[in-house]
Amino acid sequence: MSNFKLHAPFPPAGDQPAAIKALNEGLDKGLRHQTLLGVTGSGKTFTAANVIAHLDKPTLVLAHNKTLAAQLAQEYREFFPENAVHYFVSYYDYYQPEAYMAHSDTYIEKEAQINAEIDRLRHAATQALLTRKDVIIVGSVSVIYGLGSPEQYEKVHVKLVKGEEVEGGRAGLIRKFIGIYFERTNADLEPGKIRAVGNAVEFMPVNEQTIYMVRFDGDTISSIEQLDPVSRAKVADPESVFVFPAKHFVTSETERLRAIEDIKAELDLQLAKFKREEKPLEYERLKRRTMHDLALIRELGYTNGIENYSRHFDGRKPGEAAHTLLSYFPHKKDGSPDFLTIIDESHVTVPQIGGMFAGDRARKDNLVEYGFRLPSARDNRPLTFEEFEERVGQVIYTSATPGNYEREHSEQVVEQIIRPTGLIDPELLVRGVVEKGSYKGQIADFIAEAEIVIQRGGRALGTTLTKQMAEDLADFLRAKGIKAEYIHSDVKTIDRIDILTNFRKGKFDMLIGVNLLREGLDLPEVELVGILDADKEGFLRSETSLIQTIGRAARNVLGRVLLYADVMTGSLERAIGETNRRRAVQLAYNQMHGITPATIQKEIHDIAASMRTEHQKTIEELLVLDRVAYKEDPEAFLAQKREEMADAVEKLDFETAAIIRDEIYKLEGKAPAKKTRKRKLLSGS
Repeated sequence: MSNFKLHAPFPPAGDQPAAIKALNEGLDKGLRHQTLLGVTGSGKTFTAANVIAHLDKPTLVLAHNKTLAAQLAQEYREFFPENAVHYFVSYYDYYQPEAYMAHSDTYIEKEAQINAEIDRLRHAATQALLTRKDVIIVGSVSVIYGLGSPEQYEKVHVKLVKGEEVEGGRAGLIRKFIGIYFERTNADLEPGKIRAVGNAVEFMPVNEQTIYMVRFDGDTISSIEQLDPVSRAKVADPESVFVFPAKHFVTSETERLRAIEDIKAELDLQLAKFKREEKPLEYERLKRRTMHDLALIRELGYTNGIENYSRHFDGRKPGEAAHTLLSYFPHKKDGSPDFLTIIDESHVTVPQIGGMFAGDRARKDNLVEYGFRLPSARDNRPLTFEEFEERVGQVIYTSATPGNYEREHSEQVVEQIIRPTGLIDPELLVRGVVEKGSYKGQIADFIAEAEIVIQRGGRALGTTLTKQMAEDLADFLRAKGIKAEYIHSDVKTIDRIDILTNFRKGKFDMLIGVNLLREGLDLPEVELVGILDADKEGFLRSETSLIQTIGRAARNVLGRVLLYADVMTGSLERAIGETNRRRAVQLAYNQMHGITPATIQKEIHDIAASMRTEHQKTIEELLVLDRVAYKEDPEAFLAQKREEMADAVEKLDFETAAIIRDEIYKLEGKAPAKKTRKRKLLSGS
């Protein structure tokens, strides 16, 4: 019986049936590399879903950014509602890596802000891989970064069975939870926390938002109840519960003591090296820091930056790669990978995977050379591209514009040019950049064309060359009375998803961006795309970038693209030529089969909702209730809210105080002040 059950809302159409057949045959023949060259809107994800259902193996889907990964995860959940589809991306909302700049003698401490909800989703992903066979993980490049050993993670767990005796009873169970990195609390439960209530222990697993209450009769578990975390209504009475550790990095006491001795031995070698090289400053710096870290590891089992000692805790050899999410996927008896990898928008994702190692290594070399870290810190690193290739099995690359790597390595390239809806590639119009005669220039022309589209209920996209230009243009449009927003990489992940959802819903009509508007954004409401400064040859206006941006208008039957250029560059010529080639093939197919193109109809889902924390959801619920009162008398209402916040602080109810504080920020249209980076000048004034 198949593990995966595909819920197909429609049968494959256009080029999809032939593409599915060719890819499945390639997998059955054992082809290692295949490419699906599919134009925008041709249904590459649906084709991939059919291939997953056929192969019937756990699958990793790689995307090059969190926004695209979230969108893909939502689509795969719709195709496989009965299977485990999970989201695995970096859990940092903000991350400043540790670094040292020798030219200015400046040390920058590591600073990070972890998104607890994304951390929960990461745990859900790894636990699904260890307990199920019907798993699809949609992830970012985060999958090639270090993660704890799956063997240790699976081995160190707590299994609770109704009627079984627990050594030490309630207190013994609490010690077991502490041993797998759960934290004790007397406040509200969060994932990875426990609390004692009378003769019971309540805990919230790190991978889900539900409470389990374990009652004791002496040392025996008398009952296990699953409760709703908000209403505390009973959801179920499970006979047993399997609890994984609250952290991915799990080390036994024996391993910890061995690691401490290994770290001390490496320290002695590095100190001897600095002594021979007559580097007293580096000698003293490394000695003090490492001894301080060792003292904390010995007493607390943790120190800030403990990941830099991961090689010793894992027992790895120098230079050996760390465990990653790929280690959690199934492998055959000979150790070879036994899962499918789909690399979405491969022309961007493949180079991204290849570039992670070099940047990390350069930063670590500096830290080691100047005595901030031991040489083993270099082994806390992402995989090299060669290591990544070894750790994945059969691979399918999907892109409208495959890169050189995919073309050179693929044993089969499958084209998917005909869209199931009969939609053809958009009409291309080239217009000037600068004002000339009666022509008012690119901005005025784009606004005039966009206003026509907006009046009939469509949406318009604009792409600029810089983030600042995107922000300035959005401000200019708003000043003109046009509802517009901007989006770029500085906008937080969940906010980006919200912006795209609101754009589709029609809460605003024009979206301005830079590179995020290129790949993978499924926006069928878009009738017009304006590519400003299309003749500025470079990465953002390369042939690949132009074709991808043109594709944003390919999901709507009225789609048009305005290319603003005073000079016809090589990239422009090739992009226009390829688009017109595809357009001719599509028109001929439609004529032959009597097909009338239709705009893609796609439901609008709030894919950000599953990524929000309870804190954020509570604030949004309060805002719905309080906005009316705020509009009646803003000053009085805010004064009342500040009093409530002060009262909560006096009662030491900091959680409520934080919720009220953030509600005030939202009402005032402000954002909490960002922390400044911690930079230390190590010498001089």
